[in-house]
Amino acid sequence: MGVKHYPAEFKVDTVAFYQSRSPATVKSVAGDLGVNTETLRNWIRAAAGCRIPRAATPPLHGEWGPGTEREVRVAVKTFDATEG
Repeated sequence: MGVKHYPAEFKVDTVAFYQSRSPATVKSVAGDLGVNTETLRNWIRAAAGCRIPRAATPPLHGEWGPGTEREVRVAVKTFDATEG
């Protein structure tokens, strides 16, 4: 099976969807969207700007501050550039 390449917008939307579904698990959201669990986990880490698991309390749906979507997009692009 080959490596799948997802558009940056899909990655951002997927991370936002995951964060809005608290307390859903990475595995359940990845399964719902047809994405590999570890792939989604990497996107979440990239969106957080680090390589560690998400915080215990993610932002709830509707609590995104100004610029958050842009910050996620930049983090995903940075992650993509470093991962190849």
